[in-house]
Amino acid sequence: MNLETQIKTEKILVDSLFQNSISAGRIEAFKNWEIHRLTGDASSRRYYRVDCEKKQFVVCLQQPLEGGGRDNFVDMQRILSSENIRVPHIYDVDLERGYLLEEDLGDQTLLNFLSKLRSPREELEAYEKALQELIKIHGIKKESYPEGCFSSLYFDKEKLMSEVAFTVKQLIEGLFNQALSEEKKKILETTFENICQTLASQKMVVTHRDYHSRNIMIKDSDFVVIDFQDARMGIPQYDLVSLLEDCYYKISRQNKHKLKKTYWDEFLKEKCYQSSFEEFSILYDKMAIQRIFKALGSFAYIYRLRGDIRYLKYIGYAFEKLRDILFRYKEYNELRVVLSEIYYEY
Repeated sequence: MNLETQIKTEKILVDSLFQNSISAGRIEAFKNWEIHRLTGDASSRRYYRVDCEKKQFVVCLQQPLEGGGRDNFVDMQRILSSENIRVPHIYDVDLERGYLLEEDLGDQTLLNFLSKLRSPREELEAYEKALQELIKIHGIKKESYPEGCFSSLYFDKEKLMSEVAFTVKQLIEGLFNQALSEEKKKILETTFENICQTLASQKMVVTHRDYHSRNIMIKDSDFVVIDFQDARMGIPQYDLVSLLEDCYYKISRQNKHKLKKTYWDEFLKEKCYQSSFEEFSILYDKMAIQRIFKALGSFAYIYRLRGDIRYLKYIGYAFEKLRDILFRYKEYNELRVVLSEIYYEY
């Protein structure tokens, strides 16, 4: 089925399911509406906007669940909402058909908002709002939600190393079409194993897992968190790195430092998870090395799987960011050289 046919078929499905939502009283009755396909994210979910007379909705189509079952997005939406974290409202759910009817948040992501800023001060204020929502997420008590999707999932060494292997496969062997020599493979594996072991041994919080400028929407001055279905337990720096080392946007160095200090002073310091801001910063850099390396693999994967060229432009910026962090630590010189040789030879 080509894309045009798929869209026509899905519009018919969306129309039928939307009518069911009206019939079931999940939303008010509307006489007329139009359905438009929205540009999706990096996932397999498809989105459509239902434009009614005076209100809009967004329909998410995802993989149907036989017998209904449980859905991580729906579960996390309930948990986050109960913790006073701004998330999209869900009007109706039919998991057997892979249908979610959600609040329309508009089209302004944090990334789009940042493009219109007029000063570093405005940048700082925007990020401070995003940071406060992140602190709320990290403050969730795991024991309060024993059935939460995150409760049995961890960024342990195995998980972190699987992300490293993912980038080797998708970026180095896939996009770059390069085979690692045994010597380079050993340097890469040994160094990342050391990094991942350190990260996995830290105290953990509930993490969003993909907290960056494309996954925060702005509606009526609210910062609304989306794409939280992959939440799991992880080191606090995982999400903080996702936000402040975002491969889509370069935050000013001064603002980045202020935000890291704010996070430490207002949340992590009192939790006694880490002994000092210095230790916090070193763990932040180690997490950034792993996280940015994983992002490189994701950009390559999206292009190789779907032919979507939009994410290729971020590979160069992400690599230079990674290289800059590696330069700060003598113990990572060999890894930096290996990755530089691979990247610059491509």
